[in-house]
This record gives sequence, structure tokens and C-alpha cells, in this order.
Amino acid sequence: MDIDTRLLRYFTTVVEEGQLTAAASRLSLSQPTLTKRIRQLEAELGVRLFDRSRAGMAPTAAGRELAGRAPALLADVSTALRAVRGAATTDPGTLHVGFEGGTINLVGRATVEEFARRMPGWQVRLREYRWFDSAGGLDSGELDLALWHAPPHVGDRTPDGRYGCAPLGLDERWAVLPAGHRLADRAELDIAELLDEEVVAVPAAAGLWRDHWLGTDGRQGAPVRIGLVAHSTDEWLAAVACGQGIGFAPASLSGLAGRSDVVFRPVRGLGPSRAGLYWRADRAPGPAAAAFVRSCRETVAAGGRVRAPERRGPAAQRASNGAA
Repeated sequence: MDIDTRLLRYFTTVVEEGQLTAAASRLSLSQPTLTKRIRQLEAELGVRLFDRSRAGMAPTAAGRELAGRAPALLADVSTALRAVRGAATTDPGTLHVGFEGGTINLVGRATVEEFARRMPGWQVRLREYRWFDSAGGLDSGELDLALWHAPPHVGDRTPDGRYGCAPLGLDERWAVLPAGHRLADRAELDIAELLDEEVVAVPAAAGLWRDHWLGTDGRQGAPVRIGLVAHSTDEWLAAVACGQGIGFAPASLSGLAGRSDVVFRPVRGLGPSRAGLYWRADRAPGPAAAAFVRSCRETVAAGGRVRAPERRGPAAQRASNGAA
């Protein structure tokens, strides 16, 4: 029988926390998703692992047995993955890099060519993950690096100490509006003009990332009205386009969106986001990962800020010239 190691990791977290809400928050998952994964593990094993009650999740006899064995199993897998990748540091291989939302727009042909120059024979494989599971691939060892946007105060390590970071530069946070919005023809907006607008949010499990993309740091205490919660970039853009709320996004996403039914506008009074490459703090980046970091720094950052995409088309050109 083959068991997904991610399911074991989810299981052990629920055992440690004793309840789904806290475990889901720790794993950056939604609670329904975590419930589904635990039930999937129970179905694959053919046993009930938890007694569920209002007080929380108590492991059954089978759950206690698995809880005693799972940490060693996960440690063995992690050790094996590190050993395999360590043995391949001098041989061509594949570097696995995850990305969320607009961060994929930061990596282009120039980055890959620079990496190939530094690591001949190596390939880069990119994989998108959902916002609320941004750490999953790093924790399981499936990813070597992950591209994230984070608040500027996140330096060379995340606040919880779990992930190391190589900052790549600052990326302006812009407002995203449906094309027919009353402010859509403006070339630049002020955060005060947007405080009464409903906002399309990422899931609460995203923690500090959610607050960052709600623009709470620029609201001076004004409450946020959430119009809809989205679970992917496409879902989020569709919600904005359909008038279910405005959004805040990195300026670099505007080059990836490719939609005529939404507009991206700079916002006065809203600070930037910091783009960076992340890894598990307890797993030092290997030579290939370090080379990818250097390649990104050569091709992504310009003067400390991420290169903004060109805004093409007559309407975009008028906006960039300040025409209403």
C-alpha cells in the first residue's frame, strides 16, 4: 500500500493540535480541505483514526499507533530525499521550484538561461500551488524552492522561523478593479478612495499573507469588507472582473493577467510587497538552488524593485500618461 506522505504530515499535525481549526491554520490549509485529507487517509488505511467531538479530535487506538510511527516514517523519507539530492549535486538534475499567483511572472527565459549557464545540464521544473497550501511542497520535500510575495518586514526568515528567504526585490501593490468600475479610468488611486470597497480575499488560513493582500496596513484601522473568498489566482481575477469586489495584487501580476475586463492601478498610501525565494530553514539550499537564487537576483531585481511589466495598448498608454 502506498500512502502519500503529505497525508501523514496532516495527520500528525492534527494529533499534535488536537483540533482541526488549529491544525488547518498551522498547515495553511482550509478546514474543509484538511477534513477531506484526513478522511482520505482513513479510507486508504481502512481504519478510523480519530474520535470526533465538540472538544476536538482524539486519536483512536489505531490513530495512536500511527501517531507513534508516523514521525519516524516522515523523517526517513526526508532523510532519503536529502541524501538523493545531495548525491546529485555534481550531476545534472532537476530543480523543483513552486510559485503562487503572480510570482511566475518574475521568472522568464533570461532567468532560466542564466541558471543553465551556472548549472550546465540542469533543468528547472515549475509547479503552481494554491495560496493556502504554499508551504506544502517545501515541507514534504517535493519542492526545493518556492517563490512567494510577502510583507516587506519578512527578511531572511519567516516570523515562525520555519523558512529561510532570499529577497529578490520589492513589487508595488496595485489595486485591481473591474473595467467598468467608477475609478477604472483614473491613472493612479489613493488608498482612502478604496476603504469602502468590498475586497476579494484569499483564505483566512493564509495568515499574514491574507492581511497583506487585504491592504490592512494602509487602512489606518478602517475595517475590511470582504466580498468573496477566492482560492486561486484565476478564481480571484474572475471575481474582480464580475464586480464581486476589488483586489490588491503585485504590479508584476498585471503582465500575466491578460484580461480586458480588469484594470491594474498604482495606489498612493499602500506600501510594496517583497518577492522572494523560500526554502525550509532546516534544509540548507544545495548548489543548484543557490545558483537559481543568484540567477533570479541577476534577472528579476532592478535597483531593489521588481521590474514592472510594460503596459501595452492605447488605453494603457493613456493611463500611463496620466490621462483620465
